[in-house]
Amino acid sequence: MQTQAGNPGAFAQFDLSRVDSPAFVVDAAKIRANCQILAEIRDEAASDGASIKVFAALKAFSMWSVAPILGEYLDGVSTSGLWEARLASEFYDGEIATYSAAFKPEELEEICRLSEHVIFNSPAQMKRAALILDHAATTGGDVSPGLRINPMVATGEVPKYDPSAPGSRLGFPIDQLTEEVMEGVEGIHFHNLCEQTFQPLQQTWDRVFDAIEPWFGQLKWINMGGGHHITRADYEREELIEFLKDAAGDTGAEIILEPGEAVALDAGILVGTLLDTGFNEVPIGITDVSATCHMPDVLEAPYRPAMLGELSDEDSVPIRLGGPSCLAGDVIGDYRLPVKADAGARFAFLDQAHYSMVKTNTFNGVQLPSIWLWDSETGGLECVKRFEYEDFRDRLS
Repeated sequence: MQTQAGNPGAFAQFDLSRVDSPAFVVDAAKIRANCQILAEIRDEAASDGASIKVFAALKAFSMWSVAPILGEYLDGVSTSGLWEARLASEFYDGEIATYSAAFKPEELEEICRLSEHVIFNSPAQMKRAALILDHAATTGGDVSPGLRINPMVATGEVPKYDPSAPGSRLGFPIDQLTEEVMEGVEGIHFHNLCEQTFQPLQQTWDRVFDAIEPWFGQLKWINMGGGHHITRADYEREELIEFLKDAAGDTGAEIILEPGEAVALDAGILVGTLLDTGFNEVPIGITDVSATCHMPDVLEAPYRPAMLGELSDEDSVPIRLGGPSCLAGDVIGDYRLPVKADAGARFAFLDQAHYSMVKTNTFNGVQLPSIWLWDSETGGLECVKRFEYEDFRDRLS
């Protein structure tokens, strides 16, 4: 999988020695700029009175230290279950939309209390939750139930990241929609993209439109999910604005986008240190950054993260970088380092704010990266979180 981001931006001037290693560094100014783009697109699309909203997907980026920035520009957040919904209610402004592939019955009452939208993965789940939804309504709750549909339009590069891949468990297949299924459904949710530009959204909507058109008028909102790389320089933003206007006008519903990556795109780096070097057919470097512990998508996708300042000179010798864990496959990739490949050398991987931060783990007792908030406009730098031995110790007992 080819990463679609990796613009160094202001990080090209950042002094890596200013932070711990390993460390995530997030640029507040870049978060603000991304959110401003999202808000401008929303506002322009809504200029003729259409109801357009943009939520931030916490599954991709839930660094709540920057929640006030998101609250300045966006309309709320989308969450993936009880704990994210609690986090949203505690730190984030605006509405909360919660979807899970399956809700635990004992958690659903609180989820309904915290959320404006609760999205079910199947009609059967929604019917089983009828009493809870009725209770929420009678006790003053304003929760709106929705159904996630599967558009059955494969657009993704990697099948395991494609919700429309054959046999997908995510969403109710659109070719099974009936009057009975849609009874009581106030909103439709579909999420079909992964790091993509406008055309896959249009392709998905062409299929979805025909499937849900019989229920225009019943539907209060249509949530088009995430995976929209709106803040990438090559995204077709004017086309998106016209699309949103048309979708709102055609359906009479509120249109919602819930980007996660776009909020934090190119807004964070992961700083690491070269600990040791060797040679086994190729030059090898052991780092304090681990693919399996700190960047799991490197192995899951797989993909090769971009490196800050990596040399392009074909005469330079690449070195194979891997983490300190005992997993043989804990390999990040082959890189032409911008510094001499000696023990103690600092380096950084680009575009690591989204998904990497939320997926970290402590396999082998590998230390979690500290988290720093930098503002490239003011130069301010703050360590907002360090993980100590006790965080590892207390996790499993």
